[in-house]
Amino acid sequence: MKKRLTLEKKAIDAFKKAIQGVVKRHKETGRPLAIWENGKVVYKKV
Repeated sequence: MKKRLTLEKKAIDAFKKAIQGVVKRHKETGRPLAIWENGKVVYKKV
C-alpha cells in the first residue's frame, strides 16, 4: 500500500529541491552564496 504524503512533507521536499537548484547554479557560475552565520550575512564560495 502506497503511503500518502502530507502537505507539510510535500512543502519540505519542494523547499529542499529549490535549495539544491540554487546551490547548483551558484557552483556552476562561480558566484558566492549568501548565508546567515553568527547573526550576520556572509558570502561563501560553494
